[in-house]
Amino acid sequence: MTQDTHDLVIAGSGVAGLSAAVYAARADLDPLVLEGDEPGGQLTLTTDVENYLGFPDGVGGMELVQRGKEQAKQFGARFEHGRIEDADLDGQPLELSLSTGDTIYTRSLIVATGASARWVGAENEDELMGHGLSTCATCDGAFHRGDDVLVVGGGDSAMEEALFLTKFADSVTIVHRREELRASEIMAERAREHDDIQFRWNTELEAIHGSQEEGVTGATLVSHPDGYPRKKAESGVDVERETVDVGGVFYGVGHTPNTQFLDSTGVERDESGYIFTQTDDAGRPTAQTAVDGVFAAGDVADPRYRQAITSAGTGSMAALDAEEFLETLDNAGESTATANSRPEQSAP
Repeated sequence: MTQDTHDLVIAGSGVAGLSAAVYAARADLDPLVLEGDEPGGQLTLTTDVENYLGFPDGVGGMELVQRGKEQAKQFGARFEHGRIEDADLDGQPLELSLSTGDTIYTRSLIVATGASARWVGAENEDELMGHGLSTCATCDGAFHRGDDVLVVGGGDSAMEEALFLTKFADSVTIVHRREELRASEIMAERAREHDDIQFRWNTELEAIHGSQEEGVTGATLVSHPDGYPRKKAESGVDVERETVDVGGVFYGVGHTPNTQFLDSTGVERDESGYIFTQTDDAGRPTAQTAVDGVFAAGDVADPRYRQAITSAGTGSMAALDAEEFLETLDNAGESTATANSRPEQSAP
C-alpha cells in the first residue's frame, strides 16, 4: 500500500460501504475500500434476504454482498484487507493507522464499519447463526410463520423483536436472566399485555439444537429462582434445565457500533458509540459528521432501522456528500493558488 494521499477511503465493506463505493467510483473518486475483519458485514450471516428491492425471489446475503463488490470494482473501486485502529482527523490530509501496520492518508473518509450484534455465548450459536438463529426479527421473522420462537433479552430491543415476531410466529417466549426488565415501561407493558408473548424469568439460553440443513429445532434453557442461572451453574450451584421445541431463536441483546477507532477524534457519538451526523442549513439530514471530510453511513450511525436497504441509501448519501466536499477543497485550493500567483501591484 503506497503512502500517496487518497481522495476517499471507505472503512467497511457491508452494504453501506459498497453502495458508497459504487457512487464514489462512478464519480471518478478512485475510492479505496478497507474491508475490515468481517468483509461484507452482518448481511453475510443471513441466508435469505427477501425485503431488498429488486429481488422478488429473494437473494442470499453473501450473494448480495458479492454482487455489490463486483459492481463497485467494475467502476474502479479498489479493495484492501485491514481495518482502522487509530485515526488522526485534525486537518488535511486525514491520517489512518491500520491493523496491517500501514499508515495511509486521505482527503476524505466514509465510516461504514457497521454495528456488531451482541451474542450470548450459547452452545452451537456459531453454527446456527443465519439458520434459524437471528439477530434481526425484521429481516428474518417472515421465515418463522407458524413457529414457536424464543427471544433472548430484557431491553427495548428484545421487546421490539418479540412484538414484531407475533405477526408470524404461533408463540413468542421472551427469555430473560432476571425477573425485572430493562426495557422502557411502555415497551415492557406492550409485551406483557400481548396474548402471544410469554415470559421465562430468571432463565437463560444455554444451547441451541438443530443443523444448518434443518434449521433450529429446539433449545436448552437453564433457570434459577435468584436469576443469572448460567453464572450460578458455572460456580457449582444447582440449576434447572429444560429442553424446549422451537423453530427459531432471536437475540435481542443489542448492538455495538464499531467506532472504537474514533475515540481520540472529534467525531461526535452517543453514549453507545453511534455516530451523530449533521443537518444542512435547511435542517435536512446529511452524512457529514462533526469533523470536516468525515462522513458516516449504515448501521454505524443508525441504532433504529438497521436494514440493508437503509444502509445502501445512506451509503450513497455519504458518497455524494464526500464528492461535494472534495470539490470544495479543490475550489479552495485553486482560489489560493490564483491569489498567490497574482503579480504585485504598485501603489497608486
